[in-house]
Amino acid sequence: MADIYELMLTVDLRDDVPDDELDELRWHLGLGSQPEDLRIVKEFPHAVEGEHGELVVENHPVPLLGCHGAATKLTGALVSVLARSGCGRGGGWVLTSRQEFHPDEAEVLGELLSWIAGKASDYQREPDGNIQLGWTRFYEEQQPEPLMVRDGVVGWPL
Repeated sequence: MADIYELMLTVDLRDDVPDDELDELRWHLGLGSQPEDLRIVKEFPHAVEGEHGELVVENHPVPLLGCHGAATKLTGALVSVLARSGCGRGGGWVLTSRQEFHPDEAEVLGELLSWIAGKASDYQREPDGNIQLGWTRFYEEQQPEPLMVRDGVVGWPL
């Protein structure tokens, strides 16, 4: 048994996202190279064994939404797309990503998702302040749960 979840994001981003942040987002989506200076998510803690057997936490940056191709536990494919909005929607960006993740990744992934929520178009903000980014589901479940961010905090339904 695996603790794998599906993450499906469907978000419209405002047009005022700075170019350097778009570059970092593209990297996280597996669509560009790693920027020299990471600003959205700065720390990617990874525990390794030190030379004397002690636990050492190192920083290992990895794209958080960058898997593309066949899913391992889910059916279908993993993909991320960032494109200019069109079809009469005005300026801005459209973001769609389908990924697998383990609950151990939720804290770091939550930093990126909180940033995305902060850049979401105003019409995605609900009257109570929640921003729905998409949904998640345990890989063995059929019914997804909404993925909401409120006041910069991801409400993981894990």
